[in-house]
Amino acid sequence: MRRAAKFLLALGGVVLACHPGFAEDLGTWPMFHGNPSLTGVGPTGLTEPLALAWSFKAEGPIKSSAVLDGQRVFVGSDDGNVYALAASSGKKLWSFKTGDSVEATPLVLEGVVYIGSADGYLYALEAARGTLKWKYKTDGKILGGANYVRPGGQGAARILVGSYDNRVHCVDASTGKAVWTFETSNYINGTPAVAGGKVIFGGCDGSLHVVDCATGKELVATEAGEYIPGSPAVAGTRAFVGHYGSQVLCADIVSGTVLWRSKERGAPFFSSPALTEDAVIIGSRNRRVYCLAREDGKERWVFATNGDVDSSPVVSGQRAAFGSSDGRLYVVDATSGKLLWSYEIGKAIAASPALGRNLLVIGAEDGVVYAFGPKKNR
Repeated sequence: MRRAAKFLLALGGVVLACHPGFAEDLGTWPMFHGNPSLTGVGPTGLTEPLALAWSFKAEGPIKSSAVLDGQRVFVGSDDGNVYALAASSGKKLWSFKTGDSVEATPLVLEGVVYIGSADGYLYALEAARGTLKWKYKTDGKILGGANYVRPGGQGAARILVGSYDNRVHCVDASTGKAVWTFETSNYINGTPAVAGGKVIFGGCDGSLHVVDCATGKELVATEAGEYIPGSPAVAGTRAFVGHYGSQVLCADIVSGTVLWRSKERGAPFFSSPALTEDAVIIGSRNRRVYCLAREDGKERWVFATNGDVDSSPVVSGQRAAFGSSDGRLYVVDATSGKLLWSYEIGKAIAASPALGRNLLVIGAEDGVVYAFGPKKNR
């Protein structure tokens, strides 16, 4: 591990480095994988080599994926806190203590941060100050991120979150009151995707469910064959997801038909896929990242790391970024899989990157949030 990274570990709860020159508005990445369809595609402009801009040390490992609202970074930690940091410097603005670890990815929407905790509550916090607006109780831990929907495309938002009580909960964003719940037969780990008035999600029951956003009634279900630890990504009428049986599948969310299944890869997919115009990019617990054709699932390239890849890749232009349990953050060419840049953190990375304007933010199991920007010529 780099000496700089070791030095970061010696300091607690403070900004560890600062790199000047970021614009005031650093762009938005408001939820897991960047948008309600969970495609994992962010602003173009990520270029290597990158340089460490700042780092912030929490009091426990970070498995939560960070989000951005332009000026602030929000992230959870196993220390039970939700943190708000200045996106330009990493300075801690506030923290909010929950009753257990926070692995879930926040959702920031209209000045409010919505985030679940392993204590079983979904919290609504004011983004500016971290003040609690409301909390909503489920009957199981919440490990996946929240999403949102506006039925009919307008009006009051509703928050969607899965829980280990086997349910997806739809909650009024203003009041925290339940609108509907949809029950499955096993745990729900990932973030529900939203597209075309539908909620699409998988779980440990081995099915990919499609539910009406307004009513919570199931429209169709696709049998995956194995449980689904991650989140689907949706484009048009197609949903793409990996499962524990070492396959990636593409399903039609209208008919429920499986359009293709990839070859078995010998290890589970806990990662969630990113979608380019014609490709699916996803990490595996066989220490590899795969790029498959969106049309038929045929392999385009494979990138090998030295650890499992639970981190969900994100795409900026022709760049794909992801972490690995080998302790490295990688940036590869999204069309060829060629390594462009990597950074040794030294501890496992299960979280997924957040992308802003010339900014990449990711947490690691060393308890540090890292922000990277373009390397400046001296």
